[in-house]
Amino acid sequence: GRSGGLAQRFRRGGGCLGLNCLSVSAGGGAASGVSNAFGGLRLCPAASGLGGARGMNKNSNFDIQSPFCVLCGRTDDCPEKYGEKRTYVEYNLTVHYYCLLMSSGIWQRGEEDEGVDGFLIADIRKEVNRAAKLTCNICKKKGASIGCVAPKCKRSYHFPCGRQKECIFQFMEDFRSYCWEHKPVQKFPDKECRGTSQCTICLDLVEQLPMYTVLRSPCCKNAWFHRECLEYQALSAGIFFFRCTVCNNKDKFQKEMLRMGIHIPEKDASWELEENAYQDLLQCYQHCDIRRCLCKKGRDYSEPDSKWEIKRCQCCGSRGTHLACSSMKSWEQNWECAECRSIFSKSGNYSKQKKRSLAASEKTDGTPCLLEEPSPKCPRQSPGSQRSFLLQSPKMVRQNNMSPCSHFEHQLTPASHRVTMSVSPLMSNRNWSLRKKQLRMQRREVSNILKELKLQVSTKTTRLNINAENIWNSALKGFRQRKFTPTNTIEIKFTNCKNRSKTDTSAASKHHFFQLLMRHLQNSSLFEGSSAKNLSLDFQAVKENLYFEAGKMIAVSLVHGGPSPGFFSKTLFNCLVYGPENVKPALEDVADVDVAQTIKMIKYANSLSSLQSTIHDCYEFLAAAGCLRPITALCDKNMLVNDILIHHVIKRIISPLESFRQGLKTLGVLEKMQTHPDAFSSILCHKPERLSAETIRDLFTIHSSSDVNEGADFWIGYLQDVESGESVVTLEDILLFVTGSFSIPPIGFDPEPTIKFLHIRYPVGNRLFNCLELPITKTYKQFKNKMEFAIRNTLRVERE
Repeated sequence: GRSGGLAQRFRRGGGCLGLNCLSVSAGGGAASGVSNAFGGLRLCPAASGLGGARGMNKNSNFDIQSPFCVLCGRTDDCPEKYGEKRTYVEYNLTVHYYCLLMSSGIWQRGEEDEGVDGFLIADIRKEVNRAAKLTCNICKKKGASIGCVAPKCKRSYHFPCGRQKECIFQFMEDFRSYCWEHKPVQKFPDKECRGTSQCTICLDLVEQLPMYTVLRSPCCKNAWFHRECLEYQALSAGIFFFRCTVCNNKDKFQKEMLRMGIHIPEKDASWELEENAYQDLLQCYQHCDIRRCLCKKGRDYSEPDSKWEIKRCQCCGSRGTHLACSSMKSWEQNWECAECRSIFSKSGNYSKQKKRSLAASEKTDGTPCLLEEPSPKCPRQSPGSQRSFLLQSPKMVRQNNMSPCSHFEHQLTPASHRVTMSVSPLMSNRNWSLRKKQLRMQRREVSNILKELKLQVSTKTTRLNINAENIWNSALKGFRQRKFTPTNTIEIKFTNCKNRSKTDTSAASKHHFFQLLMRHLQNSSLFEGSSAKNLSLDFQAVKENLYFEAGKMIAVSLVHGGPSPGFFSKTLFNCLVYGPENVKPALEDVADVDVAQTIKMIKYANSLSSLQSTIHDCYEFLAAAGCLRPITALCDKNMLVNDILIHHVIKRIISPLESFRQGLKTLGVLEKMQTHPDAFSSILCHKPERLSAETIRDLFTIHSSSDVNEGADFWIGYLQDVESGESVVTLEDILLFVTGSFSIPPIGFDPEPTIKFLHIRYPVGNRLFNCLELPITKTYKQFKNKMEFAIRNTLRVERE
């Protein structure tokens, strides 16, 4: 083909002529001749659809108020059904894009800017003359330009008539068309085709039957859709974002939908093309939260470099105050909100701070509030210094885009005032160190709780045969076998690893198994979201009771020494601990981009007319969600947003949530979560803390000997070198070398890791006893070389 991109498509001839015509699609740029993922070539799909069409000749003189289509003879202007319709006044020509694309006797011989998307005007007129001789088998009128590709089938029809008669048009490969008798159908076992289900796009009921108006997902057995819903979503999402709404599968889903006649334009999603669509994500929190705001222009008014400038909390960044409302000066940087001050005062870390009088507006219920003494006058922090602060403290960016203190504020801050923000760059190292100390204390508390629960585990063993390449199915089979009991000691045998290392003990295999299992759960269709995840709605998983099994697996992993999930959102955790009726979700809990966009449009509507227009546009969605309410004032949008959030995040998944809760009751884990919520939140909502030299040093107990002092100095010095990057191994490698684990499990190690200094040649990691045997050397250089040689080569052999 030419450098501009030449694509060929073969198509059966038009109607009763039964001709085989070679159609060539030539175009330049992304709009034409682009190869798709299934081996075919697409013909200018970008020329139709919502918000992204660029296929029409930009220099042509066209009029949107167009008359009859020259191919189908209709005046309908419906891009979703017939493709974009344009009138070219200079050619006296009006045509639907789909009618032109699917016609059997025409091919694209020109460049993209020639004629109509590369279809030359002379060729279009020839096709019109050819079709004028053919009668439509549906409406019995002339002009049937499309023919069925089935052998010996002589049916011809117009594109709109074909849609009405439920013909299938495949917008891929050679652009085939099938009549109502020869069209492809989805095949399902008879036992699966019964009852009704919810369309996962519009949430309305859909019959589980293999019919034209209903399609089933090829990747999720119990996910059904209305064809019309899929057509609208495909045109809006485009080829880059059109995927299964349940499991997010893209390739398999798109291939099946193209086969069944869904047109997927090669364009970016409509929401990506909107100007300033994500402008709200750049907003900073601008609201005065002091009980008695003194500003006459309202709590949201902020005037820089004046007493009405809004200062945000230096700890969480999600509360604010006018300078005048808290009697502050413009140069003060140390304002903290009441909730953060309360946390610090309870932890005993406010002893060195002095009290000062507050404005009457900030005293609540007669309880004195503490603030630090104003700092000396200093310049404001520059944007560059804030950025460098963030780069130096990567741990401060939480999994749910909230600051370390904001998980306390999340339930306290009204939903209408929450703004998606990263952690406040003004948070001091002192406060972050305090937060890390609190997390460590909470994790030590969890470790003690889990050790109590482990007392239930007996010495009787249950062996699970696990295939690491199919971790979910083999784990599910093992957990569902009759002889499996959570109170038995678990032994893991990997069936797909013939040559297991002799040092790979049962404890190491068990930890590796639970690690793979938690990773699979995090990426499974049972959960949705980016890093902080909520439960999703998977009908097939509900039917197979998989949510219960997932909760059970997490509980068993925690008690039997495996890792914690670490990916629960705060909303999911609170639903499990406090009950869904006591939880108020936020916008960041919505993983579905379309639902989130709808909520944003309602939430940020700035007039009653725009609010009512938005509600009218999403009327069917609101009705299906049971969230319709009379809107008489702009402030009614807050209640409506709250109703949608509660429905989509909580009510929609009540059944999976209850099943998941029942699974977490295994071995008494859920009861302990409800008794010690803060402690369990530290392991279920946060990933394990990154290993440090201090953590590894405190983890190991050194056995005393005559040569221990100098050896201990070498050991501590080596840990510091590893942490600073002056070694070829990492702290994770050291832990793996000794215990078989990359991270410290929430329950800790059993037995506890120890160090022995012996007269041996090279270090030895005894995983059976979690014992690190170190050689006694004369110099630190010898010690470091022996450590790196042993650890590096041992782990390399294991990986191979």
